[in-house]
Amino acid sequence: MRTSLNSIAQTDALLHKKLRPADTLLMEVKTMLDADFQNNILAQQQVYTLVQQYSRKQLKIEIEAVHGQLFTSPGHLSFRQKIARIFLNR
Repeated sequence: MRTSLNSIAQTDALLHKKLRPADTLLMEVKTMLDADFQNNILAQQQVYTLVQQYSRKQLKIEIEAVHGQLFTSPGHLSFRQKIARIFLNR
């Protein structure tokens, strides 16, 4: 278990460019020599990409909810008018 966690930590440091140059070089060589390690790096990179995409999607949903509240609620009429004036005066 500990070896697996260390490997994940090393991969994380490599992907986020947090290693010293010598360690980066060692990791690159290890990647060339060990196909499993290379697959682990690719898998972890894919996980980061998926998490980032999910986070963006969630943020977009939250922004759209706020937008809906601000531009449809009668209580925010003065705000809508101020925003409209900003863009109409251009």
